[in-house]
Amino acid sequence: MATQLAFPTLSYSDDDVTAATQGMEQTPPPRETQVTFKNYREPGYNQWAFRNVNAPFATLSIPREGKITRLKYKPNPKLGELQFSDGFGNQVSVNQALENSYTDGIVVLRNNTIVFERYFGGMNQHDQHIWFSATKSLVSTAFGILVAEGKIDLNASPADYIDELKGSGFERTTIQNVLNHSSALTFKENYTDINADFLKYYAPALNMGYIPGGREAQPETSEIYGVHDFLGRFIKADNSLQPRDVFDYNSSNADVAGWLISRISGMPLHDFIQQKIWSQLGTEHDALIAADRAFRAVATGGMSTTTRDAARFGQMILKRGKVGKKQVIPKSWIDATLSISDIDRNKMNANPNYQDNSWIAYKNMWWLLDAEKGEYAAVGVHGQVIYINRAANVVIAYFSSQPTASASRNPYFQSKLFAAQAIAKKMSR
Repeated sequence: MATQLAFPTLSYSDDDVTAATQGMEQTPPPRETQVTFKNYREPGYNQWAFRNVNAPFATLSIPREGKITRLKYKPNPKLGELQFSDGFGNQVSVNQALENSYTDGIVVLRNNTIVFERYFGGMNQHDQHIWFSATKSLVSTAFGILVAEGKIDLNASPADYIDELKGSGFERTTIQNVLNHSSALTFKENYTDINADFLKYYAPALNMGYIPGGREAQPETSEIYGVHDFLGRFIKADNSLQPRDVFDYNSSNADVAGWLISRISGMPLHDFIQQKIWSQLGTEHDALIAADRAFRAVATGGMSTTTRDAARFGQMILKRGKVGKKQVIPKSWIDATLSISDIDRNKMNANPNYQDNSWIAYKNMWWLLDAEKGEYAAVGVHGQVIYINRAANVVIAYFSSQPTASASRNPYFQSKLFAAQAIAKKMSR
């Protein structure tokens, strides 16, 4: 008997908003629905918080520049009626999948044209929304600029460029392994053990997770203040493994990639992203990026933009780094991400947490579905995705406020991913 996808009774429609979102529209907000740094990721509260991240977080501005890249608007409502198998034994429509999976907004682009767009829970096309770990793919894209300029050797150690990483777990690995999250580190993202280094040191330094007293720490009295302190002092090598052996998703790799960009370019990460990417996309709106406790950009998961602007970024990736006639990102870097080997595939298969799911590999901080078709995605917790399908000429950006962070086996996440694939398949005919 097929497993039935059991959605909670709460589902979002275009007009449906949580009590916390309604409360945050009042002045002052009622105490019982007040969004705080402590509760911002909890169900209900996260709907408002994820589209107003400059409230719970410290953020840095990434301004837009220049002429807006206009997107044609020819919506096709029938795409919402498209039926597909959600992977749990159910035939559902795209609209049903979106409405029942805590979706906040979705934009589907084909040929630089919006062919489908919906918003939920009061969100609109001008609201920003946090990307969480989909930010990693943006950071990797920025990284590729320096690689193409010959300023970074992917076979070198990160410690060759950053002295503070000497003696850490990153010294023995290569930069390519860092980008592929196969660095063989002891550090694990443990969200439940209060004695783990993740919650004691990393989360407070990141400034995106509530720890009592975490925000009150001062640099002169804290062993670990910003994220970069943690990377050099607490990340150790897992001597039971060799780098490149196993894919092990670990946010500290993205932090190192962001640090390398800053150290080699001589620019703060958010300024590099602004000058080299965001100012070149023709976005409608400025972006924000969360800042750690030292007020440095959070490379691992801090970006916040409108859904349309996220789709514009995806469109550039689809077009192999071009915006119009302008080459913003080197083609060679975009193509390298889709060039995977049996080693890349085997690394993911070697990790039991990633067996029996849709992904075939993780390369340059992108999740690959089908390298030959150019089908891959930037993915963040709570249901953030920028899906790209080069064969179908489709980009789909969608944001969510799913109640839990998990992705790979989360039914809400899976149903939307299958919906995106169904749309791409339909439009490729």
